[in-house]
Amino acid sequence: MRLVAPTNRAPASVNRYLLPHEQDVVTIRRHPAVLITPVSVVLGSLIFAGLLSNTAIAASPAALAIIWWLWLLVLVWFVWRVAEWSVDYFVITSQRLLLTTGLITRQVNMMPLGKVTDMRFERSLLGRFLGYGTFVMESAGQDQALSRIHFVPYPEQLYLEVVGLIFPE
Repeated sequence: MRLVAPTNRAPASVNRYLLPHEQDVVTIRRHPAVLITPVSVVLGSLIFAGLLSNTAIAASPAALAIIWWLWLLVLVWFVWRVAEWSVDYFVITSQRLLLTTGLITRQVNMMPLGKVTDMRFERSLLGRFLGYGTFVMESAGQDQALSRIHFVPYPEQLYLEVVGLIFPE
């Protein structure tokens, strides 16, 4: 029984890392909850800059310009984080698990399905409320590059999909 639609295909940025004999099972972005901290920082700094602009500290035009230029830097950082999130993918193939990250410096972490000896997922209270979890994988006592995957959407369905690939009928 497939839990994920078969029309799910890896984008070109991820497809280049798949082997010719591998079948793409699931390709997803991490949950948008990854962006909770950046959104909080940019909104908090906007409020802080607004309050600071109305005080005696920002009486001079130079001080006012510095405040808003600093906020603009925070906004650029936020846009960068959103752009990074948009190119990060978690891929489950018929042979392995991949996590691709990075906008400029691309990292591809991989674990063969045959090496996974133990797998579980964890969900915090916020994760249960928003619909994400963390996959924790162990491999024969070895330290792997892909041992924890945070902010995985639909963790129950993806867990069953991966377990179904590890333990076929």
